[in-house]
Amino acid sequence: MRTLVYLLIGIVFGITMFKSEAASWFRIYEMFQFDSFHMYGIIGSAFFFGVIFTQVIKRFYIKSFYGEKIKFPPKQKTFARYAIGGILFGLGWALAGACPGPMFTLLGAGFSPILIVIIASLFGTFVYGLLKDKLPH
Repeated sequence: MRTLVYLLIGIVFGITMFKSEAASWFRIYEMFQFDSFHMYGIIGSAFFFGVIFTQVIKRFYIKSFYGEKIKFPPKQKTFARYAIGGILFGLGWALAGACPGPMFTLLGAGFSPILIVIIASLFGTFVYGLLKDKLPH
């Protein structure tokens, strides 16, 4: 049952990404060229509502749909890890023209060349899993 719920949420998310043009390579290109506010508005509103919802969950001890306590483990607050990770993520996003969410949206919309990007990202995730213990975290 959980898998079905997650699948439906993913489908709604994909439709939203496609209809809002957040999966559009042209919109992403405009963002990196600072030519349009469109993507900054989408990312900014997602950030804003994410902060609000996270604070509501923490302060009112809201549980998941399945009655489980939602936990937010503390994270290291070192600058280098976030700067290096952000730069690598941004470079990959700029080169591929899509971040992970829109990659699958584009595949579902029938843009089959995105399969190359999906395979490469899965391979990169696999390599990270192999090297994770040897990397500074």
